[in-house]
Amino acid sequence: MQRLSGLDASFLYLETPEQPLNVCGLMILDPSTIPGGYDFADLRTELAARVDAIPQFRMKIADSPLNPDHPVWIDDAEFDLDRHLHRIAVPAPGTRTELSELCGHLAAQTLDRAKPLWEMWVIENLADGEVAVLAKMHHAGVDGVTAAVMVAQLCSLTPDAPRPEPVTSGAGGGSTLEIALSGVAGVVTRPWDLLRLVPSALGSVTTWVRRARRGAAMPAPFTAPRTRFNATLTSHRSIAWARLDLADVKAVAKEFDVKINDVVTALCAGALRHYLEQHDELPDSSLVGIVPVSVHDRSDRPGRNQVSAMFADLHTDVADPAERLRTLARANSVSKEHSSELGVTLLQDWSQLGTPALLATAMRAYARLHLADRHPAIHNIVISNVPGPPVPLYFLGARITAMYPLGPVFHGAALNVTVLSLDGKVDVGIVSCPDLAPDLWALADGFAPALDELLHAVPSMPHRTTGDDGDGDRG
Repeated sequence: MQRLSGLDASFLYLETPEQPLNVCGLMILDPSTIPGGYDFADLRTELAARVDAIPQFRMKIADSPLNPDHPVWIDDAEFDLDRHLHRIAVPAPGTRTELSELCGHLAAQTLDRAKPLWEMWVIENLADGEVAVLAKMHHAGVDGVTAAVMVAQLCSLTPDAPRPEPVTSGAGGGSTLEIALSGVAGVVTRPWDLLRLVPSALGSVTTWVRRARRGAAMPAPFTAPRTRFNATLTSHRSIAWARLDLADVKAVAKEFDVKINDVVTALCAGALRHYLEQHDELPDSSLVGIVPVSVHDRSDRPGRNQVSAMFADLHTDVADPAERLRTLARANSVSKEHSSELGVTLLQDWSQLGTPALLATAMRAYARLHLADRHPAIHNIVISNVPGPPVPLYFLGARITAMYPLGPVFHGAALNVTVLSLDGKVDVGIVSCPDLAPDLWALADGFAPALDELLHAVPSMPHRTTGDDGDGDRG
């Protein structure tokens, strides 16, 4: 039995039918590399062997009505792979349009909490003979880094890698009484934890004000301009993606002496600026993003979600792409310094104090009353950058030709852009709500021109057109 951290559990409490908190990944596979060729039954056998070696895939949520603390992870004694692995065909003609519509529908469905919180959909009938796999995991069990690690554990560096040995979790089960009693023990110290956190919170506010006065603070919440994405979600999801050359991104970073993350953020800003200009909706002030920051190597707090976050100015009000990147990089440096000063465990510590009933009730009321349409926008977009391996990966024998990460969206912030580097490419996954942004491919297709603009600003680089050409291929 393993207790969820407050941050892990908060994703359970904040979930509603309109706000499913799934972390997804869309893999495009080349089945020609599979020894003996592609066969769904063989793929299932290989997946079963690897799931046996990864205990997290076989653990489910358990709780008790008497439990005052967060739920726990226990082994699912009735685990059945066939309740998680599904086979489906994309409608003809099987282009990126049909694939994205199908994946958007699948991503919008909440996971069944009576079993381990993940699903995998094998998608056949793609136009060029490839096979796609959509993996879904609940945010309570993974953040961007842990999701990538778990998927990587299903992969190998060669198409014919040997099967791993089975591994037990050691988590066991938990009776209703055990869950409740251990929960009581867990909340006894909460008042003291609150007293400990209040002074640091007051100090953080003072620091923020002092930094803001001298122009050294990251953007404050509720200062973002309102856009079409700052509204209440419906239960529908739209998905799109883009593909870029990592060498081009690195060349821009080197020429401008900035970080890869700065270039990624600038590409989001450039694509968003163009998209909103096309709709005559570009705000005069800069859009504001929130950037999850992994603290896996810096936090000693328990839990599967090991993240902090910082607010970032996208400087979409700057017309010149090169100047936008320079300005954005300087602002990111300030935001990183400010975020570090606030403490890497701030989000984890405060979320530990969350009350399940209160958070769940508040979120349902927030959605039902459409409050996201009324208050000032907290931020406009979530931007995540997940590093991946620089070499080819094989999923159950099939070479992964692309891997698009897809994060959740929230009421009031209906746009998520997650980026993953793999084998010399940068794969960009975009998620929104079609009722707010019905033409998400227009945004996705803006990433390649945004990179081209920055390459044009590099004197030593010849002009190169990057990414998908928008003709219906999957990039």
